[in-house]
Amino acid sequence: MTGYPASLQYLYGLEKSGIILGLDNISWLLGLLGNPERDFASIHVGGTNGKGSVVSMLTQILKKSGYATGTYTSPHLVDFTERIQVNGERIRKEEMVALTERIRGLTSQSTDPHRFSFFDFTTAMALLYFKERMVDWAVVEVGMGGRLDSTNAIHPAVSIIMNVAKDHMEHLGNDIRQIAAEKAGIIKEGVPVVTGASGEALEVIKDKAADRSRVFVLGQDFSYEKLDDQRFSYRGLRWELRDISVGLLGDHQLSNAAIALCAAELLSRSGLDLSPDKIRAALSTVQWPGRLEMAAENPPVLLDAAHNPHGAQSLAAFLKAHYGDRRIILVFGVMRDKDWKEILNLLLPLASDIILTRPAIERAAPPELLARSVPGATLADDVKGALSMARKRAVEGDIIVVTGSLYTVGEAKTAIYEAA
Repeated sequence: MTGYPASLQYLYGLEKSGIILGLDNISWLLGLLGNPERDFASIHVGGTNGKGSVVSMLTQILKKSGYATGTYTSPHLVDFTERIQVNGERIRKEEMVALTERIRGLTSQSTDPHRFSFFDFTTAMALLYFKERMVDWAVVEVGMGGRLDSTNAIHPAVSIIMNVAKDHMEHLGNDIRQIAAEKAGIIKEGVPVVTGASGEALEVIKDKAADRSRVFVLGQDFSYEKLDDQRFSYRGLRWELRDISVGLLGDHQLSNAAIALCAAELLSRSGLDLSPDKIRAALSTVQWPGRLEMAAENPPVLLDAAHNPHGAQSLAAFLKAHYGDRRIILVFGVMRDKDWKEILNLLLPLASDIILTRPAIERAAPPELLARSVPGATLADDVKGALSMARKRAVEGDIIVVTGSLYTVGEAKTAIYEAA
């Protein structure tokens, strides 16, 4: 096995080491590479939900404004190359192979070897790629938590903490305050923080930022007003932008866009040329696959990677508002370590037909386990089979909703492409 498949095999082989929290290994890797993260400016995006959407919005704003912009997100939907992009274009497979071989060679030659993870390696790869592509900015999504996440090796111009909800509790803590403390670990001296958090989580974030950095809070320092589906007005620190269109579906994307705009406003204070016209054009055309994405018609298939209760609440609100009078066929596959019972509690009342499945990943919950909480559900061995089953059952007016995990959505998206 050579080339791209071999590189993927090596990278995924690193997952056998599991999750290795801490910055020692990523700092060592970046040191071997000459600390590429110091060669460009960056924005760090953490929190529980909405990270990827805000990364996409800020990337589009910067790109439309003429700045070469790198994007690092995780996980991917269909192909690894989605994780590392410059100006919206994925890293080419041959570039990924070359970088993997170079970094692997340097680590093997080191006289001070470290045990690094898949995410350590891919983060270092992304930052080196951005340096070599001479980006002006990198918009970097936190993988998990924040304080000990590999991406926390960067020193950003702005830090964003979207919100805080219960997720990854086996690693981040058992309550909101503990989880918020981990998320707030990305706060750095003198770096402004933009957040959509509230309640106990906001208290923790403010405590962590005290005497270190200024926190700008959605609903307090900046706000938005919904005008219509995908349209809102923004009242910021100084900016006031009316009637902005957003290319992403769902009311939660309006609050995400307001957070992105506050971050952009802070960047403009430091000298970036971000005109209202370019910002409007950027937000109106923004895309983020797998989040309320209508991926097929006849019958319509809506993909949404709601993988925790907070995400399921947003999905449920969208379905009630837009498809409350339609028959919904729910295709559901989830990781066993998620709060899948609460996710199902939010979605099941909206579904007329339920098909339980599992994506091809070891962490996935077996459909038989899920079925104990869903009497009358149909089971499918894999996502492709579940989607095929749903399409056969659908009649005119029905909508198929695929959700529960990014992995489930990714496999459904692949199946749709293959059938096209």
